[in-house]
Amino acid sequence: MSQMLALVIVIFVLLVGDFVAVRTKAWIPSMFVAGILFLIGYWTFFPKEIVAIAGVPSVVAVMMMYLLITNMGTLLSLQELKNQWKTIIIAFSGILGIVAALLGIGSLIFGLQTMIVAIPPLVGGVVSALIMSEGAQAAGLTTLSVFAIVIYVMQGFAGYPLTALVLKKEGRRLLEMYRQGNLASAQEEIAAAAEVMPATVPKLFRSMPEKYNTDFFKFFRLALVAFLAYQVSVLLAPIVNISPFVLCLLFGVVATSIGFLEKQVLQKANGFGIAILVLMLFIFDGLKQATPEMLMSIILPLIGTVIIGVAGMYLFSFIAGKILKVSKEMAFAVSLTALYGFPADYIITNEVINSLTEDEKEREALTSHMLPPMLVGGFITVTIVSVILAGIFVQFL
Repeated sequence: MSQMLALVIVIFVLLVGDFVAVRTKAWIPSMFVAGILFLIGYWTFFPKEIVAIAGVPSVVAVMMMYLLITNMGTLLSLQELKNQWKTIIIAFSGILGIVAALLGIGSLIFGLQTMIVAIPPLVGGVVSALIMSEGAQAAGLTTLSVFAIVIYVMQGFAGYPLTALVLKKEGRRLLEMYRQGNLASAQEEIAAAAEVMPATVPKLFRSMPEKYNTDFFKFFRLALVAFLAYQVSVLLAPIVNISPFVLCLLFGVVATSIGFLEKQVLQKANGFGIAILVLMLFIFDGLKQATPEMLMSIILPLIGTVIIGVAGMYLFSFIAGKILKVSKEMAFAVSLTALYGFPADYIITNEVINSLTEDEKEREALTSHMLPPMLVGGFITVTIVSVILAGIFVQFL
């Protein structure tokens, strides 16, 4: 298969996902549709390396991940991060619910070893899945080694539609409040941001002629911030293991707050669309591991693990939301980010917002209330907690 044919095919799959999401007003998220189509493709005529053939090897995807996550930090301010303390508690509560439900109920049904292998990938990403897969392989548990990868690959199929459902309910509630004039805080934040942030050039470069703030200058500053985040992660590694992607988010927030980066710098550098495309393809590239035989051999523990884990997540996040006076829909949505993380949390939230209203001010109001907790929740669950859990659980195999 030629590179350009592979590129056309994989982009067409993403396009079909977009069309279905628009047609169904995000009731069926684009990532769910694209995931199903990629799975069918790998089981039929797709070459296993179709994403790499199309021009997206893993090294390119990782580069885009650094840029995208740093760019996501520009959407948040230091004050907004402080305001997300409830989100952090709810995210931890959701993970605690998964651990309690699977170690309590799941281990009685499917066995303790199976649940030990399943929990970190279920609440995390590729790193935690690989840790558990390699740990199980080293312990001679070949089936469980495959199970860890399949949990990671398939967890989004439960998370995508559930998240769309609860976010649509939350979005309607917020939209009604906004139209009644009861969502003043969002409007004030937007107005304040418009006044504080310069239109084109960040404040540290305000004396520089605007013509020098080229796309490449924006890319350079974004890459420099991402590099500093990576370097700090390396320097801290002997003392404490902090994911460079977590630091990219924090460094993006700080760099925007001091005026080194402008908000949504990747969009302004005309690179956001291609970055999302690359990262989406990288995510679906993981589906090549899930063969029909593999899925059939572990289908029951897979379904049981997801159902029991999500039920525990809902119960604990509901209780935390009740205590913290956060709606049950928003609390559950934040917890569900554990099943997919970034960029799916960003994409699904935006799809839902765009499906609820065409008014730009209403979209801005919904975005200011829904996107920050979803982003923070995703990073807490997938990037931080899951890796810590994997490091602990793998020792029990």
